[in-house]
Amino acid sequence: MGKRDFARAHHVAFFDAMATELPDDYATQEVNHLTLGYFAVGGLSLLRELDRVNTEEITKWVLSFQVHPEAHGDEYNGLFYGFCGSRSTQFPLPDVKDPCHNGSHLASTYSALAILKILGYDLASIDSKALLLSMKKLQRPDGSFMPTHIGAETDLRFVYCAAAICSMLDDWAGMDKLKAKEYILSCQSYDGGFGMVPGSESHGGGTFCAVAALHLMGFVQVDLASNLQDSASIDMHMLLEWCLQRQVTDGGFQGRRNKPSDTCYAFWVGGVLKIIGAYHLIDHCALRDFLLTCQSPYGGFTKFPHNRIPDIYHSYYGLAALSLLEEEGVEPLCVELGILSAAL
Repeated sequence: MGKRDFARAHHVAFFDAMATELPDDYATQEVNHLTLGYFAVGGLSLLRELDRVNTEEITKWVLSFQVHPEAHGDEYNGLFYGFCGSRSTQFPLPDVKDPCHNGSHLASTYSALAILKILGYDLASIDSKALLLSMKKLQRPDGSFMPTHIGAETDLRFVYCAAAICSMLDDWAGMDKLKAKEYILSCQSYDGGFGMVPGSESHGGGTFCAVAALHLMGFVQVDLASNLQDSASIDMHMLLEWCLQRQVTDGGFQGRRNKPSDTCYAFWVGGVLKIIGAYHLIDHCALRDFLLTCQSPYGGFTKFPHNRIPDIYHSYYGLAALSLLEEEGVEPLCVELGILSAAL
């Protein structure tokens, strides 16, 4: 198969358009507006094209989503003082009796801080005390995290978000790391991967959340030999085997056994291998070729090869995967935080 070209100019145009105005099809995802913004801004940053957007305007927009305590001591009242995901989640619903409406969410808070880091904003200016002290109240006795103070599903996604938030704010007052570690270890499956919750099927996204969180907390090193010798943490031999088995015959990565390869898992599973120091063990050329078959003729990336219509989620993680492959024209990525390395 001949070498394909990385259509950088098309990708720049795609992310520029996404950062300006999302298509109508994204209206149903309004509650995730900050996360969609993270994909758009993150994509432009990886392409070295942030000068196409008004960074000061975006910074003000992101900061407008943070919920602040109304009085001193409110950070202990059980609410979470993070960031709301969108404008609609900042306001109470007419049929919900909540006198202190607060729609802040762990995933939205991660996205907000990631955007601010990418834009070069000094996170020391954030009211991190209220954010972190209230976030710690979201941690359950088993070490997992609820994403909001009103309760919701608890799984590895939110343990990762909490660890990434603490890391970006350079303050671990927001979580009990040892409890979180125990929860993560309980999610490792018999085959070496991690399910989203204890006892569930191994999954590429859950495995990334587990390993990246452990790395951010200081429990997993970047040296493969050291990781393989460390018996006090996860079963690294099984994890390594599970991850390597996810690269399939077309060069791409699947998220679970017996599933087709999918653009985003080139980052989720490839990122795990990068973190544990084993990325050199995959077939880089085959993976690059797979990713470039997922390029849309309109710019951006699709979920599966040879589809035509891209989406912003797979477009960002397609770029992120090419960053791990050190593609020319794509900036280096801090894999464990999912943001531009230069932003740190």
